[in-house]
Amino acid sequence: MSCSVHAFLCACVCVCFYKFVVQIAMLKNSCRVALKELKHWIVPEKANTPLAVFPASAGILSEPLGVVLIISAWNYPFLLSLDPLVGAIAAGNAMVLKPSEIAPATSSLLAKLVMKYLDNSSIRVIEGSVAETSALLEQKWDKIFYTGNGRVARIVMTAAAKHLTPVLLELGGKSPVVIDAGINIQVATRRIIAGKWGCNNGQACISPDYIITTKDYASKLVDTLKIELERFYGKNPLESKGLSRIVNSNHFARLTKLLDEDKVSGKIVYGGERDKENLKIAPTILLDVPLDSLIMNEEIFGPLLPIILVNKIEESFDLINAGSKPLAAYLFTNNKKLKEHFVMSVSAGGIVINDTTVHLAVHTLPFGGVGESGMGAYHGKFSFDAFSHKKAVLYRGFAGDVAIRYPPYTPGKLRIMKALIVSGKRNIIRAVLGWGKV
Repeated sequence: MSCSVHAFLCACVCVCFYKFVVQIAMLKNSCRVALKELKHWIVPEKANTPLAVFPASAGILSEPLGVVLIISAWNYPFLLSLDPLVGAIAAGNAMVLKPSEIAPATSSLLAKLVMKYLDNSSIRVIEGSVAETSALLEQKWDKIFYTGNGRVARIVMTAAAKHLTPVLLELGGKSPVVIDAGINIQVATRRIIAGKWGCNNGQACISPDYIITTKDYASKLVDTLKIELERFYGKNPLESKGLSRIVNSNHFARLTKLLDEDKVSGKIVYGGERDKENLKIAPTILLDVPLDSLIMNEEIFGPLLPIILVNKIEESFDLINAGSKPLAAYLFTNNKKLKEHFVMSVSAGGIVINDTTVHLAVHTLPFGGVGESGMGAYHGKFSFDAFSHKKAVLYRGFAGDVAIRYPPYTPGKLRIMKALIVSGKRNIIRAVLGWGKV
């Protein structure tokens, strides 16, 4: 087999793997889960009733919100468009999908596929750019689901506020990776590489954004990262068919600006190569990056990975909590107490111990942010709930009608009513018998 044919086949395998695992397999699983579990999700939930309304029964009924707007992102255009759509359909809503204009080929294909295969009386795709999105946001919706960045999320939320429309915002942030000593460093670095560069070359909302480790452990970590990166992407990663390109020239320029800042450019210990014509940036590791640098004050969303050094690993928790709450936080350690401390003290949309990004595939976990990394959650039943209104229903008959709820309101009636609403059985008996205060 010639080298050119082998390279072509490798490229095809990489593309197919990426498309299948992230774009197709996870979406198919969402559909499968919804089809299997929907009959359970739609069953009204039973609710207990207090003695004050006896005899009665109560339940919580899930009903569609109405007409919802889904604005999706470009980095995983099929998954991030159709996964929320599954939840909206399962909950019984009509919806408009606005794919990202930054992925125009996918946007066009989605419009054609939805028109061909889905019910166009309740599901529509609107293509376009800023003007079309702005026009959509001027309309009144029953919910808006937006996946993207914080800047646009503020625009979405402002528009929604005019109609008191609830929003679900899937954003991002600087997702940290804390690395303790005494771990299987080869496995750890491979999992970091898979989550950082394997996931769209860092262009993913849950991609590891930066690493925190101790000064004593940093050299071992960097050496292992170099070995594993070369194993996966070769000595010239810009020529690797397994490395995604940067989505467009604007993002390429943004990442270049982060890398070329004076206080950062001298911190590169691996990578840094760029191909402007083909919009490629090699996996890049930066060691001991200043906290006040540009790269540490915005979400990177690309193949650059800064490493921050601390004296003790416990110092990393305060460092993380000093910033905005991230969409994900990762810890590699064998220390049980450190795991517990991390889970309890670090606030993030989701936490993974000894791996990265894999929680995205667990449909029994809610996927969403907190604070500036987003609000609301979806996946599995959480998607159904995200697009449902939980309607409270109380059933009563005509028996058990008591005089104490009707005027005139005497001290005796008030005493019994207080006992029914706020007191236990013993005090109810005391109130009925007129024994002392309730």
